[in-house]
Amino acid sequence: MSAYLIIQATVHDWDKFTLYTQAVPPLIKKFGGEYIVMGAPELIEGECAPKSLVISQWPNCEAAHVFWNSAEYAAAKKYREGTGQFNIMLIDGLSQTPLE
Repeated sequence: MSAYLIIQATVHDWDKFTLYTQAVPPLIKKFGGEYIVMGAPELIEGECAPKSLVISQWPNCEAAHVFWNSAEYAAAKKYREGTGQFNIMLIDGLSQTPLE
């Protein structure tokens, strides 16, 4: 079953954050993930949406944790520090067909 790493971001310092965006994609690929969504969401209902939403797909939660806790990502993550506000969530994909 796939797992999904969901990042809601509001970036304030794009100059510094650009270093993060250059360092992380090769690591996502190296650790078995792939980007499936990246961009500014359109708010259809509700009161606020993040400025940016990124979703990466992983073989499972364990693979996402291996990436997240790796020394390589820890080094890259320093480029993100102080650049904005981030909410990071990990969720399993559907383990069964949703009820109709």
